[in-house]
Amino acid sequence: MVRPTSHFFAYVSRLRWIKRWGLMRNAIEENVATHSWEVATLAHALAIIRNRHFDGSVNVDRIATAALYHDATEVITGDMPTPVKYHSRVMREAFSDIEHKAEGELLALLPDDLRKDFAPYIQESLWSGEEKELIKAADRLSALLKCEAEIQAGNKEFEPAAGHIRQKLETDALPEVMYFLQVFAPSYQRPLDNLLG
Repeated sequence: MVRPTSHFFAYVSRLRWIKRWGLMRNAIEENVATHSWEVATLAHALAIIRNRHFDGSVNVDRIATAALYHDATEVITGDMPTPVKYHSRVMREAFSDIEHKAEGELLALLPDDLRKDFAPYIQESLWSGEEKELIKAADRLSALLKCEAEIQAGNKEFEPAAGHIRQKLETDALPEVMYFLQVFAPSYQRPLDNLLG
């Protein structure tokens, strides 16, 4: 049986060419593929921490997979800087509509019989409230870690963003995020030689 060709993974693999933080000078370049991997690992950790320490019962694997695809539409839309994306209600609504359409276009690249299997990971509207909460928290946490790495590299341009993101995380005060900030985040500032022993 000859199966039709699908461009889905070839297209999604191009996330590595889309740079993040486009309106800011970067000491450390970051692309959407690298960011997506980090958000997936952080969301996975936050979900485990919630289940282990805070009486959660979330599906850790589903959250990690959805987080892995959370920015997949950017292969179509590009990375829209947060200050632009959330500048006004009109911009938020317009970009939300664009993202929704991009989700449909990505799913359309898959073979028909696989679309329903990928939809729960690519279509944010199919995520539960708890899944959205943890993936968004992981996304913010990733942004904070990026800002702090830039500041440590001497790039003061990221100081205001780091302050805003940290304030948002502390205002939300998700216990698993506070746990991560206390237990894991400090090590990100340490040299490699100090991490292994």
